[in-house]
Amino acid sequence: MDVTIYHNPACGTSTNTLALIRHAGIEPTVIEYLKTPPDRATLKDLITRTGMKVHDVLRQKGTPYGELGLGPDMPKDILLDAMMAHPILINRPLVVTPKGVKLCRPSDMVLDLLPEGPLPDFIKDDGEPALRDTAVTGDDAGFLAALASADLPADDLNEPGRSFFAFRSLSGELLGYGGFELYDAEAFLRSLVVLSERRGAGVGKAIVARLARRAFDLGGRRLWLMTTTGAPFFEAIKFKRVDRTDAPANILATRQAQGLCPSSAAVLTRPIYL
Repeated sequence: MDVTIYHNPACGTSTNTLALIRHAGIEPTVIEYLKTPPDRATLKDLITRTGMKVHDVLRQKGTPYGELGLGPDMPKDILLDAMMAHPILINRPLVVTPKGVKLCRPSDMVLDLLPEGPLPDFIKDDGEPALRDTAVTGDDAGFLAALASADLPADDLNEPGRSFFAFRSLSGELLGYGGFELYDAEAFLRSLVVLSERRGAGVGKAIVARLARRAFDLGGRRLWLMTTTGAPFFEAIKFKRVDRTDAPANILATRQAQGLCPSSAAVLTRPIYL
């Protein structure tokens, strides 16, 4: 398989993505885009093929994004001009294979573009395992059993607007489940459970990153959740507690907020970071 990665060796996510491609037995064409930026037509084509908006492929952290006054409502041609003038604004890594083009954040999103099939397990440089996700229905037996073992509610799993996934290691071992409800730009995380024997190994953080990206690709831009016991874990991955009254009306109208989660549950939120 021919694979090209637009790579920044100073970026951990880009480095992990490159390592995953090689882990799959593929030696890609590596373009260090800060040294050899794509021309404007190539960049525009790459972004179009991702299915993302131009602004979605702009990197904000550690770039002149704010200094240049860039924003999501600006014309795409102006954003492209800024990316050509300042290649550091191009988020990374962009990966091209016969299966398509993707901004691979988190890095294991690259697996969507590589041949299917089991591989040896892979641990990223931050200690998180690389994951594959598979959509599951609300009546999946394994999902229901995992929720029951964690004492999490399951009464509304088959109602519309829910997306649930099983998460496995690259070798195929089941690690956990999770999902979200999407209300415009607000993504309500729920039914997140890591199998007991795999807790404490970075699986929960990796699942949240995967769910955030799946929600982002459907239009989500902010994560919300309610929990009675997990607030310290979520605060450690940049969620902030807020008063329940600060949550938007569509989140407060969910079955979880209306009664499946007790009123004592903590409400936490954070933007979706790419």
